[in-house]
Amino acid sequence: MKKPLFFIILSVNFSILLFSQENKKLASHKAIHLEKIKDQNKINVLVGNQLFTSFLYPDTLEKPVLYPIIASNGIAVNRGFPMNTIAGEPTDHPHHLGIWFNFENVNGLDFWNNSSTIPADKKHLYGWIKTDRIIQTKSGKKGILKYHANWTNQNNATLIEETTTFTFTSIGNTNIIDRTTILKADSNILFTDSKDGMLGFRAAHELQTPQLTDKKFVDNKGNVTIVKADYNIPTGTYLTSEGKQGDSAWGTRASWCKMYGKMKNDSVSVVMIDHPNNPNYPTFWMARGYGLFAANPLGEKIYTNGKSEKNLQIKKGDCITFKYRIVVDSDKKSLSKEAIENLQTQFIYE
Repeated sequence: MKKPLFFIILSVNFSILLFSQENKKLASHKAIHLEKIKDQNKINVLVGNQLFTSFLYPDTLEKPVLYPIIASNGIAVNRGFPMNTIAGEPTDHPHHLGIWFNFENVNGLDFWNNSSTIPADKKHLYGWIKTDRIIQTKSGKKGILKYHANWTNQNNATLIEETTTFTFTSIGNTNIIDRTTILKADSNILFTDSKDGMLGFRAAHELQTPQLTDKKFVDNKGNVTIVKADYNIPTGTYLTSEGKQGDSAWGTRASWCKMYGKMKNDSVSVVMIDHPNNPNYPTFWMARGYGLFAANPLGEKIYTNGKSEKNLQIKKGDCITFKYRIVVDSDKKSLSKEAIENLQTQFIYE
């Protein structure tokens, strides 16, 4: 039976509408291009022709990192030090470099605090993460970078094998990094509940929270770092999914945390989103005013003042997975709570 002309026109118009909406949806995703730099352990990730980030994995670094981190407006949202010091920015904690993933106490070895400044006679107390191969690179609407690395001691014995997949996307003014890390134990492994871990980011000077007094920080080996008062340039603060703001975000649980502030003429937001399948969800946040921003599910003891702790054991041959989304947004206004929740939903269910 032939359809009435009205229904044919309606059907055609509806199909055109769907096609138009789908085209807009596809067009909103900017092309991602991955570029291996010849004779360097470096892979650039570009949005169109603009650098988004670089994956750096030379053995001269104590861990692989994403550095720098560039917002859609072309501004680097990370601290430059220690690779590219910017005049006036803080130079504390040289192990805070771009975006990284490691932990303070793995079978007694400190992977978090290791850097080129550790004296040779103390290096045996620290661990390295050494990338031995790139498994996959793919450009397109989504950029894919997959690598394998070994968590080793100073004698190059492997404790953990790491396989990490980064997925890079860019939509409008928002650049996104999705990280899935699988850790496989080559021997029985104990992550001992510790303050410093696991997914870390060191922010640009402008995104720090204004600090009116000097602050002293002591690591698990007694090393002291002084962070000087700084209140002229910083404009940043924090907000968590649970409504904690500023310094009150530190050490609290939340499914996401946003660092945001003013950089040049734009409001810049850096958001980390935890995944419900991660250990000890929702994570604790090491949201330091001086610019250290980290998700640490295994720092429960210090964050609860000793009321509880979370030690993570992995038996030889077993694996554990960590998944996080990092969002970098630049616009006239800071990324809204509703927009973050939409990005969170997409991350969990896509």
